[in-house]
Amino acid sequence: MKQSNHIETKLITSGRAKRFTQGSVNPVVQRASSLVFENVKHKKFATANRAKGELFYGRRGTLTHFALQEAMSEIEGGVGCYLYPSGAAAVTNAILAFLKSGDHVLMTGSAYEPTQDFCNLILSKMGISTTYYDPMIGAGIKALIQPNTKVLFLESPSSITMEVQDVPAMVKAAREVNPEIVIMIDNTWAAGVLFEPLKYGVDISIQAATKYIIGHSDAMLGTAVSNARCWDQLRENSYLLGQTVDPDTAYSGSRGLRTLKVRLKQHEESSILIAKWLAERPEVERVNHPALPSCPGHEFYVRDFHGSSGLFSFVLKKRLSDEELANFLDNFEFFHMAYSWGGFESLILANQPEELNHIRPAKPVDFSGTLVRVHIGFENTEDLIADLEAGFARIK
Repeated sequence: MKQSNHIETKLITSGRAKRFTQGSVNPVVQRASSLVFENVKHKKFATANRAKGELFYGRRGTLTHFALQEAMSEIEGGVGCYLYPSGAAAVTNAILAFLKSGDHVLMTGSAYEPTQDFCNLILSKMGISTTYYDPMIGAGIKALIQPNTKVLFLESPSSITMEVQDVPAMVKAAREVNPEIVIMIDNTWAAGVLFEPLKYGVDISIQAATKYIIGHSDAMLGTAVSNARCWDQLRENSYLLGQTVDPDTAYSGSRGLRTLKVRLKQHEESSILIAKWLAERPEVERVNHPALPSCPGHEFYVRDFHGSSGLFSFVLKKRLSDEELANFLDNFEFFHMAYSWGGFESLILANQPEELNHIRPAKPVDFSGTLVRVHIGFENTEDLIADLEAGFARIK
């Protein structure tokens, strides 16, 4: 099949070789634990090629898994993709694959809270230390690299507060100190298509494919796409830790890729429209949407990204009391409270500044009002704006 450089075409054609589709439009769903060998020669061949897409054992993958892995590798520009049962599993296993007792991790101080918990509660028990850094540190990351620093972990935009990191500057500075350092990024917000970290020298791009790739809030999936330097170690360590995904979820991931770009386009259009409306509201101190100049690192978003998704946050001018916050959140018509995001529905959650400071170990937040995080889905934007307007009326 002719290959295209355009992401819209890649999302349609990748992972759809005849071997995977067997005459249908979509890859087949192959459910298997045991995979039967025809003879001893076939068994030896499968064993020797078990890491190269040959059917060997269910935990190594079936045709359904191989189709998604091949697609993700092509889309994100890597040589291989490992699949995990959740985004958190992708993060933790990718980190673990490159560490041993006595090593050191540099972790962005605005990382997803479970990522921080993993460092604080699990890695610490293994004798692995973590230093949290200001996500806006840029080339200054160089000064924090120690002789035993093995992993530099990025997340851009940041979880909740949405800072966009200067990834090229950080990669360049880190490599100047230690060319062998493993650099990985949580690339979930960009869904693997709005930002291309491997092009900037990042080794591993991680996603909670639960979000935009699955796209319908009905399955859990994690992916880690690696360059050639790190692929073998990532793959084998993840396999030894027993990581696997059921074929039906892998199929849902492949199917989600086909509509990913058009869904993201709608998320982008609606979220920017609502973000700009919020920026004009008297109740709002600041809007943290990467596409708006008010967001920290907006200049890096403009330089490095190919568009926006639907997740952002805004800060109110005042800190809501518990009663005000409950009244605000409990009575929306179209925004619903739920963890995760990336589906077709609009979601809303809130954090008080002291709650955020608890998960901002490198630098406290620079605001005192309540922060509200929203994911903008596919509802009519007039309905969503009216819903938010009614919410503001409840806290006046």
